[in-house]
Amino acid sequence: MEGHPLALHDVMFIPALVAQASDEQNKKWLRRAQRREIVGCYAQTELGHGSNLRKLETTATYDVSTQEFVLHTPQITSLKWWPGGLGKSSNYAVVVANMIVKEKHLGPHSFLVQLRDEITHQSLKGITVGDIGPKLSFNAIDNGFLGFDNYRIPRTNLLMRHSRVEPDGTYVKPPHAKINYSAMVRVRSHMATGQGNFLAQALTIAVRYSTVRRQGFIESGEQEVKVLDYQTQQHRLFPSIAKAYAFTFAGYETIRLYEQLLKEVDTGNVSLMADLHALTSGLKSVVTHQTAQGIEQARMACGGHGYSQASYISEIFGVAVGGCTYEGENMVMLLQLARYLVKSVEQIKAGESGKLGPLVAYLAVKVDGVDLEKGVEEYMKAFQHVSRLQTWKASEKFLKLLKSGEKREVAWNKSSVELTRASRLHTRLYIAETFKRSVQEVADPRLKEVLTDLLHLHVNYELLDMATYALEDGFLSSSQLDYVRDQLYFYLAKIRPNAVSLVDSWEFSDMQLRSVLGRRDGNVYENLVAWAKASPLNKTDVLPSVEKYLKPMMNSKL
Repeated sequence: MEGHPLALHDVMFIPALVAQASDEQNKKWLRRAQRREIVGCYAQTELGHGSNLRKLETTATYDVSTQEFVLHTPQITSLKWWPGGLGKSSNYAVVVANMIVKEKHLGPHSFLVQLRDEITHQSLKGITVGDIGPKLSFNAIDNGFLGFDNYRIPRTNLLMRHSRVEPDGTYVKPPHAKINYSAMVRVRSHMATGQGNFLAQALTIAVRYSTVRRQGFIESGEQEVKVLDYQTQQHRLFPSIAKAYAFTFAGYETIRLYEQLLKEVDTGNVSLMADLHALTSGLKSVVTHQTAQGIEQARMACGGHGYSQASYISEIFGVAVGGCTYEGENMVMLLQLARYLVKSVEQIKAGESGKLGPLVAYLAVKVDGVDLEKGVEEYMKAFQHVSRLQTWKASEKFLKLLKSGEKREVAWNKSSVELTRASRLHTRLYIAETFKRSVQEVADPRLKEVLTDLLHLHVNYELLDMATYALEDGFLSSSQLDYVRDQLYFYLAKIRPNAVSLVDSWEFSDMQLRSVLGRRDGNVYENLVAWAKASPLNKTDVLPSVEKYLKPMMNSKL
């Protein structure tokens, strides 16, 4: 759970080489990285800048006389800060720096940089590197800092799959402005499945414990009921079970789109790039935020014992919540998606709906009404409506401010809350649609029935959560929302008999969960007592602090 020092070597360093290094460069480096003859990380974030890549301060200035790039950290805020594996493990890094050629700033580009000697592992001259210290979690990973003092690397260490610098300094730009961000797009694509996994672990613990814990009565004369039989407990946990499945399905779909993008980019087709960059920004934000909320609800659903480290949910939370800030702070991610949504609205207003990407084509289509009793497809239309409504509302506010004479960034700031709401709704629509498509593709009829119940629970829960938007323009009536509530409660009850099987299907072992509360055998109380007795404080009956501090205090005449 605490991670592994080489995790980022596999998750970011190698994929960055695959996506951004040329075939010739990968003949030299990729095989060595795959064999772990060299260990690498991905160094982008700086002490003073993270998500605003255009403002990264590390420079890579091309020296045409030596055909080298000179990497330099001009000030303290320019230090690379946070890259996983950088502190002590890596001897190479893919470094993102602002490239300067012939005194022209060409924006962020990626370079392969050796940091440490391959034999002694000593840092090289001109390199300052180290660990940034303890964190909330993930402390097995050596997140680090990195600085350069006019450090020289060969011209050919610029990753050149999509752009390159010739020996004479001629710059050949990439086919798409954001193509060099593909490594981040990949990581954000995989984050949805990873976060779904964290949420699934916490829910497995909470659901199992909720079938062991008995508290109170529903009908007199019976034994105390399992807390999972309370509707409030079901409402607390079951929608998050649906989300864990939904996030996993959305992640798989987005990974497939990313792999399709890589193939198309090599043929010169970059049409998916803008759609996918925007989508993964929103997906990363919504999924990590809702995962953190779901894990915390799972902890509280375990009552007082959930606060004990014996539950292990607090450890899961500590790891998962980091996703809200790493690989892009969530609000910034939502605003990146919002720029794409506003651009799409502008295209529609200009009569260019045909140019819209497939994920935003619905913004040009007005939905007049829905009959929710006809099924999930009608819910999708409702989600499209509320997303379209909010996107147009936020975009019109921004464009109106621009028209009134406000500077673009001032107008953007004044519209930003409404814009982030639009981004969330757009992303939640995508998650619901991928959930629906994934369930439709399931062949096993019994499995499909259970997953269909989860899908129905998800869409009813989500639509209730979006009710303000649906009521705003009268799209849904109060009687329709009453129907949605009734459906939500119906599916809570229907899912109850399958709840344990749904979490057990994730097949987490007791060793993986490390939870006394979430044991597969259900022997919670005996093992909770054994866990407590094993505390280091219980190795002796009387602690040394009694003689040193407590007795003098109790015997004093104060």
